[in-house]
Parts: sequence; C-alpha cells; structure tokens
Amino acid sequence: MNKKKTNASSVVSSIQNKSTLALCGFTLMGACETFLKELEESFLTKGYPNQLTLIHAAGHSDRINGIEHLAHKGLVSKIIGSHWGLAPRWGELIHNNDVEAHCLPQGQLTHLFRAMAGGKPGNFSKVGLGTYVDPRIEGGRMNESAKQSESLVDLIHIHDEEYLFYKEVPLDVCIIRGTTADEFGNITMEDEALKLEAISVAQATKRYGGEVIVQVKNYVKRGTLAPKDVVIPGIYVDHILVADEPEQNHRQTACTYYNPVFSGWLKEPLEELAPIPLNMRKIIGRRAVKELFPGAVVNLGTGIPGDTVGPVSKEEGILEDIILTIESGAIGGQPLGGTDFGITRNAEAIIEHPYQFDYYTGRGVDITYMGTAEIDEVGNVNVSKFGSKTAGCGGFIDITQNARKVVFCSTFTAGGCELAIRDQKVEIITEGKFRKFKQSVNQITFSGNYAKEQNQNVLYVTERAVFQLTKQGVELIEIAPGIDIDRDILAHMDFSPIISNDLKLMDADIFTEGCMGFEESFYGSVSKNRVSVAN
Repeated sequence: MNKKKTNASSVVSSIQNKSTLALCGFTLMGACETFLKELEESFLTKGYPNQLTLIHAAGHSDRINGIEHLAHKGLVSKIIGSHWGLAPRWGELIHNNDVEAHCLPQGQLTHLFRAMAGGKPGNFSKVGLGTYVDPRIEGGRMNESAKQSESLVDLIHIHDEEYLFYKEVPLDVCIIRGTTADEFGNITMEDEALKLEAISVAQATKRYGGEVIVQVKNYVKRGTLAPKDVVIPGIYVDHILVADEPEQNHRQTACTYYNPVFSGWLKEPLEELAPIPLNMRKIIGRRAVKELFPGAVVNLGTGIPGDTVGPVSKEEGILEDIILTIESGAIGGQPLGGTDFGITRNAEAIIEHPYQFDYYTGRGVDITYMGTAEIDEVGNVNVSKFGSKTAGCGGFIDITQNARKVVFCSTFTAGGCELAIRDQKVEIITEGKFRKFKQSVNQITFSGNYAKEQNQNVLYVTERAVFQLTKQGVELIEIAPGIDIDRDILAHMDFSPIISNDLKLMDADIFTEGCMGFEESFYGSVSKNRVSVAN
C-alpha cells in the first residue's frame, strides 16, 4: 500500500523555492499549525523554502498564529488574499512594500479555487466592479510593489455586459485540514468547526499536478471511515500529517481546543445575557434593527453590527424569527465574534464556504449589516485601507454588492467621541478627532455609483443621523433628538449632503432605557407563533 503518512520536516523540505502555496482557513479555524510552524522554522534556520507565492481566501490568523508564521521578509514574495485585519505582521510587510500584495474579494477567491479545480482559466463575476478591485481603478493591487506587476483581474464583456475576470493562479502545493485520515488519505471533518473550501483547494492543486498535504488529529485503518463522512477522498491526498500537540497545533478555534457545539454535534442553552448598556453603539444597533422583518435572512459583519444587532434583537424578542448567517458557511444560531468570528453556537446548517458565497452573490441575503471607516459624497465606503493600515476587504464586497439592503453601521466621527443621553435626547460631550464623512474615500470597497445603477437600498446609520443613498447622492433623512444639524452634523462632514424635504427625528424609543418595544411593530399583523413555525 502507498504510505502517505509523513512528518512536517519531510513535507516542508520537499517544497521548492518560488512555489505557490495555497492555505485554507478562517481566522484560526482550519489552521495547520504543525505545518506552518515547521515552515517558519525551516526558513529562519536554513533560509528555505523562500520567495513563495501565498494564496488564501479568508483572513487566516488570530494576530499570532495562522499565516502570521509566514510573515517574514523573503519567505513569501507575493501574497494573494482577502483580509489581514488580524495579521499585523502582514500589514507591516505590505505597508513597507516587503511583499507584493494583491487583495481580492473572499468569495471570489473561493470561487476561483473551484473554477481552477474544474480546468477553467479563471472565474468571471460582476463582484468588484466599481471598487478598488476593478482594473480601471487599482486592480486589487494593495501596494507599490504590486503595482509594478500585472493585475490579477481583467475587465471583460459578455453579451454587452461588464464582468471582472479573476485569473487562474496555478498551485504547486496546498495544506488543508481534517479531523481523521485513514491509511489511503480519506479525510473526515467531524471535529472541525467549518468545512471551508478545502475540497476545491485540493482539487485545484491536483489539476496543476501539485502536492496536497492534509493535517489531521487522528489516523485510522483504511476502510473504517463511513463513505458519506469523507469530505476529502484519498485520491486527492498525497501526504498525511498527524498534528503533534493538537491542543496547540490543531485547535478548533483560536479560543477553543474542541467544543462539540461548534461542530454541530450538540445544542446548548443560550445563556441569558444582561442587556447591553444604552450607549453610542447600542443606539446605532437599535436603529439598524428597525430595518428587520420576520423571516429576514441576515448577514452580520464584525464590529458594531456583530456586537449589537444580535443582542438588541434578543432583547426585543425577535431573534428567533430572523436567520443570521456568516460567510464562512454557518447558517442560523448565535454567531461569535473577535478571533472566533466565523462560527456560531447552535447552527442549523454548516455548508461549504464557496456555496455560501453562491447564495450571497445570488442575492439571497435580505439585509447585511456592515461597519465603515470612511464614506464619501458619492456613497462610496472604505473599509480596506486607511492610513498605514491595510486590512483588506474579506467578504465585504461580495456581500454588500449583492444584498437586497445594505445597512452601514458606524459612529459619526472616530477617535474619542462621547455623548450623553438625557430625556431621550442626545448631547455631544466630546467630538471625535477624525471625520468619517470625507470628500473622497482613500479606497473604494463599496461603490456608491454601482449601487445606484442596481437600485440598491443603502442606509448609513450613525448615533446622531441616518443617511440614505439616492440617485443624486447621500441624503440626510433622520437626526437624533437634541442634535443640531449645523453644529453636530454638517460642521463635521467634508461634503454637504442632500437634506431630505421630509427630514425626521429618529424614533424616541431608540434613546430609552429598557426595551424599545419593537416586537409589536416587527410582527405587525403576523402571528409570532405562525412566524416561528414557518421558520
């Protein structure tokens, strides 16, 4: 029998300089720490392998582990990914032009792996049109080093319509993860929190004649795994690497070695959380929640959306009648945040990463809630690059460009803004140091013009004002009670918004201690029991 079981040192020593390496992970889910640590050690002590091209779909770090092990000048010469917000050393290398950095939408990278697996020269999509990914703007090139190279994205026309074509990236080697391998290399994922795009990465690597490495916790006799449990068949697998010290090197998430709830084997009672205090972030979350309706399929971004929309919905008694989803493939349940973003407690389904993005780009999301760093007078939003920080877009472009409604949630200014709430009125105590409403954004991660062309419903919700995107531009439609338009809004914007002829005060219940009482208007004439059964 062909023996595929090996060790990390042997696998790493077989990787040639200038190879293209594909990784598969989401924060620290799927991270192959045994392999990554060995690769880092080999480079630091022996100088090889070096000048690699690294490609990964999702952000793949917890600020310390994951792709951070490979953040050494010379180890990787080109990185192709979607997000480095939890990878500070990579952010520094990109900012200093010590690596050629290309940032493409997360969903499009998962679809590119799948297209390459099927023998195609790339993948075409409308996702990214009008953003920094568009070759007419930046072509996804994130630093000067990348701008010296050809864009990985072309503009093409099909039936007189514009599309972006994401070019193939031939793979030499990939490292993916499972829970158990048999002697032939059949792989199951019973303890993994997510399936991700592992099968597509493996198939794509084999398409180019590359080597597929799989890190697992368990190694068993061939023929003992149930066929329907096998996620990666052994015909795709060249090397099996059994993790040493799995509690450190094969963790289910950054914060958890293993919890059966995260892999869907158990359901646990969700603890009753104390209501979040009435502060600036909760005001934003409350106003955002008022866009929900029974049965809404929702995507939550990190930051204010992830921290407030779920808890506020729980407080208002409506959480059971909306469906929260995460781009990683989790559907239903209660999403986690921080370095464990990407998983949920009590998920109803966990599907593969590329198929979740099929649903998103096919306009399956009713409402997405996303944060912002900058907004301009055209309605463009930047979350990917500001100052010396290169965060990347993650799945932001795929999701916001195709959701039926986009609700951006953000403080009006940044850097120390403080307010007081008295008698259901807002008083600005200390204004933030930095403006978020700019004449033009530093990088276009969401295209206002493209959204207008698609007649997309877009809101920008802050603690003191709500704006909507119109054909004419950004329009102020609501202000918080107690706020002066000239003093508290217009004086802190780099552009003059359209002022609605029907300008309203934000609902007073948003600024009230205790529940808003939104449950009644949420359900309206629809019976709560009928909604719950239907879902």
